[in-house]
Amino acid sequence: MGGYGSGRRFGGARGHVEAYRCLDVRWLHRKDLLHPGMVTSLSWSNTQARIQTASIGLRTNDNQVVLSYRQSRDGEEWQDIEESVEVTWTRCAFGGQRPWFMCPGVVNGVACRRRVAILYAAARYFACRQCYGLAYGSQSEGLADRALRRGQKIRMRLGGTGSLSDMFPFKPKGMRWATYVRLRSEAELAESKWLAKLDAWLEKFQP
Repeated sequence: MGGYGSGRRFGGARGHVEAYRCLDVRWLHRKDLLHPGMVTSLSWSNTQARIQTASIGLRTNDNQVVLSYRQSRDGEEWQDIEESVEVTWTRCAFGGQRPWFMCPGVVNGVACRRRVAILYAAARYFACRQCYGLAYGSQSEGLADRALRRGQKIRMRLGGTGSLSDMFPFKPKGMRWATYVRLRSEAELAESKWLAKLDAWLEKFQP
């Protein structure tokens, strides 16, 4: 069994955070699962196939959550894992407290202990993205790709779809015209950057 500070090592897992299961302490707090003595189980599912893909047990002590799960990698036998993660709290500006995980990762013999909201199961244990060397998917996108995503987000914010082939959404009821005009201008500028890239790519195939 692995415990907090048991000498486990992290690092070496490459990729994007979106590819791995994660545990968000803010979500646990919203679900009221951080009270001492709480015992529950959590699961991840493939929504399209409607099947459960993984599950863990969670119990909460004073300022600590203990994760219990089974793990098998690269054809190894299944192992029972128990991982303890410290939880700390900071005061919010307008009252209340916000929880954080203290990352239990150990990289090159050095304990991480970063204060983070999310831990990732990129290998045998849960740890922060810095320990695993993970990046956000958007970090690998080019400027034109980020511009496209920006334009799509604005369209959906206005009640439309993310498709550039659809008519641009009308002003939502209750939105100020100045706000609508500003968002539309931002979307059109972003979309023009993407279309310029698309035109340049298509020109390569012209006879």
